[in-house]
Amino acid sequence: MKLIVQVPCLNEAETLPLVLKSIPKKIAGIDEILVLIIDDGSSDDTVAVARAHGVKHFVHHTRNQGLGRSFHDGVLKALELGADILVNTDGDNQYPQERIADLVQPIIRAEADIVIADRQTHTIEHFSKGKKLLQRLGSAIVNKAADTNLPDAVSGFRAYSRESLLQLNTITRFSYCTETIIQAGNKRLAITSIPVDTNPKLRESRLFKSTSEHVIKSAVTIMRAYIMYRPYVIFGSIGLALMLAGAIPFARFLYFAIVDGHTRGHIQSLLVGSLLMTSSFLSFILGIIADLIRINRILIEDQLEQSKRLRFDR
Repeated sequence: MKLIVQVPCLNEAETLPLVLKSIPKKIAGIDEILVLIIDDGSSDDTVAVARAHGVKHFVHHTRNQGLGRSFHDGVLKALELGADILVNTDGDNQYPQERIADLVQPIIRAEADIVIADRQTHTIEHFSKGKKLLQRLGSAIVNKAADTNLPDAVSGFRAYSRESLLQLNTITRFSYCTETIIQAGNKRLAITSIPVDTNPKLRESRLFKSTSEHVIKSAVTIMRAYIMYRPYVIFGSIGLALMLAGAIPFARFLYFAIVDGHTRGHIQSLLVGSLLMTSSFLSFILGIIADLIRINRILIEDQLEQSKRLRFDR
């Protein structure tokens, strides 16, 4: 069984040696361990440092393309290298690479397709109260969208089976973490987690410039992924809400028509009700169209999965 440890990097020359030195050389149940560096447009000596530490496999981006794209390209390269299991860690040494051995065991035992490291964010000292709250809220939203129960759904330290890699398809270029969980949950892949203690913070995150940017981009990613798989829930709920709202001014119009015997001065209720009812109808129509697109996406993903199986057939 072959394990690929994937490390996305953007100017990680200073911290990368700590990461590479702590990656296990031997793991029970694993025959071969390879390290794959995704150089996402680094301008420092990241690649040279990796080569000096014996890394032979690379994916190079001439300019920064984002964590989502790095993960996507790393997955294809790992499958090309014959990976049975892919572990993703970070180049900033945030995660304890020595726990990779524990991370892959549920997959080796065929108990899970994906294993997420629970960073136990409530214990991380450099996380502010606001950030801890956002982490819990983010995980709760992702779990709701994916129908999972993960304590740290946005953790980037995770292991994937070969089967899960063949089925998952990432689109976002911001962060793959939430998108892959929502996809995996809707595809009924088995997902579990194990608790880990993170390493001391060595630098600020480069994934986003501010907390507000992170929240907005994460919300867009979650909403888009959720709509891809359950559009009828979104558009159906909006349509139903608009219909109920539209019924109120209609009822008001009828009330005055019956009680007063005339509708003079109440035409605005009829207009507002008509507008809301029309919007409700359009929302239901959009839901039908989105659901047809969802079905088409499923068919395309099936074709893409078969294409990857043929391409990476060992």
